[in-house]
Amino acid sequence: MAALAKILGLRPLTARLLVRRGFTDEGAANRFLQPRLGALRSPGGFADLARAIERIQTALAEKQLVGVFGDYDVDGVTSAAVLTTGLRALGASVLPRCASRHAGYGFGMGAAKAFLDAGCKLVITADCGTSDHMSIGVLKDNAVDVVVIDHHQVPEGNSPALALINPHRSDDLFEFKGLASCGLAFYLMSALRSHLRAQGHALGTAWDPRELLDLVAMGTIADVMPLQHENRVLVSAGLRALSTKPRPGVAALFKVAGIEPEKMITATDVGFKLSPRLNAAGRLGDAQLALDLLLATDVAEAERLAQLLDEQNLKRRDIQETVMAAALLQVEELIEQAGGNLPFALIVGDEGWHHGVVGIVAAKLVDRYARPAIVVGFNQGKGRGSARTILGFNLYEALTHAGEHLEVFGGHAAAAGMTVTHERFASFRAAFLHHTEKWFSQRPVATAVEVDAVVSFEDLNMNCAEELERLGPFGAANCEPLLAFPGVTVVSSRVVGTNHLLLTLSQGGAAFDAIGFGMAAAAPQTGEPIDVVGCFEVNEFRGARKLRLRVKHLFKPTGNAT
Repeated sequence: MAALAKILGLRPLTARLLVRRGFTDEGAANRFLQPRLGALRSPGGFADLARAIERIQTALAEKQLVGVFGDYDVDGVTSAAVLTTGLRALGASVLPRCASRHAGYGFGMGAAKAFLDAGCKLVITADCGTSDHMSIGVLKDNAVDVVVIDHHQVPEGNSPALALINPHRSDDLFEFKGLASCGLAFYLMSALRSHLRAQGHALGTAWDPRELLDLVAMGTIADVMPLQHENRVLVSAGLRALSTKPRPGVAALFKVAGIEPEKMITATDVGFKLSPRLNAAGRLGDAQLALDLLLATDVAEAERLAQLLDEQNLKRRDIQETVMAAALLQVEELIEQAGGNLPFALIVGDEGWHHGVVGIVAAKLVDRYARPAIVVGFNQGKGRGSARTILGFNLYEALTHAGEHLEVFGGHAAAAGMTVTHERFASFRAAFLHHTEKWFSQRPVATAVEVDAVVSFEDLNMNCAEELERLGPFGAANCEPLLAFPGVTVVSSRVVGTNHLLLTLSQGGAAFDAIGFGMAAAAPQTGEPIDVVGCFEVNEFRGARKLRLRVKHLFKPTGNAT
């Protein structure tokens, strides 16, 4: 670590964090610290890419109407926006549509018929379509070709689609398998533009696909994709684009989300301020509103749509809080039924729970209890649920083991959805718990908090914080550095907002402000000695940058953070 720090001109703390992430030599560390678009691997390994490009080129040449269909989450919406924006820039006539939660997951028969009636000769699905053989088959039977861009697991059987671009195909040779659908859409548009430019097509020279990177960053972060390899490069570039040149719809979204103009946008801003609003329309009904916002070119129209999304997000919050409270009561009942022990998975559901918020509630249960969670909302005995997981536990694999009790399921390792009847809910829970218990039996549940480093306040300053920022963007598979600060004294402590803890902490001759989001119940007494685990960051507010600790855990000084 000392040698790496010296070669790269870094602090020992930063070098240690790089080594913990697996970057032990100068070259690898430099590539991580300076993600460049030039480091992206060639798309040549994607199965069916050439076939998709050839078919789109035919649509351009023959001026065929191209239908674009995205799923109702942020990845689906941004993927549809990437495809629509790119295709229009290259001269295509595009009919962009997004899924409605009322119509169910994926590319259904209703959407297929609408594109058929509109006269589309080519349809491109985004973040769905891998499993939608029936609706794609109908289009094929009516001489409409379908290109599928998706990153969900591939079921057995041949797809009726003309082209299936999915990194999980057994014959796909692209090395990185963690791209979101918006990343795949970006690769397709970039490859199409390069192909047209090589053929001397004028529009292939005039348009730059880097204009799509802001959309790719939002979709990748929102879908909790690993921020490694290609995703790190795409998201880093996309966040810079969001910060410097937001499109009208995104600028309007900044305004309703309270993001200050000219602020450097972070993955946290995307995950906690932008994504919930973009998701709100799809969670409560029709995601078309979010897609229309991202495609808006008129500032006034963009602001109107952003305001509507913000209003839907407020409704979503109210619904979510109601379902969350009911879910927590069911978890307590499950714990009681297990003799006071926390089950290895939390599977809850009830009639009337809005299926648009079950994914958020599942994620919050995972955060609270560190267990895989499935939340199901039933409507007249038929349930639609969402699953979220902990690090290392593969949801898709687990659902495969319990799949005989489900009507349908799909997704990937980190997030999944399913449909289950009320009659089969108990048997599904039992089968899923059986698999989960076997998994946990081979991996003891950790009780300590693992940290990246133990740090003293005297080691911290603005230069240190800015150097740590170079390890970002932070998210899945590249978590923020978690630091332990032992022997800290509480100078002041008060609750702010609804449930947040605002602290001033001192150690030696240094003091820092600190905030613990949702940690009001853990408020320590003034003058009390504590151990703190959290993140050291620069908090930007009204143009001013100030150092802050973001607290994750508070302990009595027993040394139980390792």
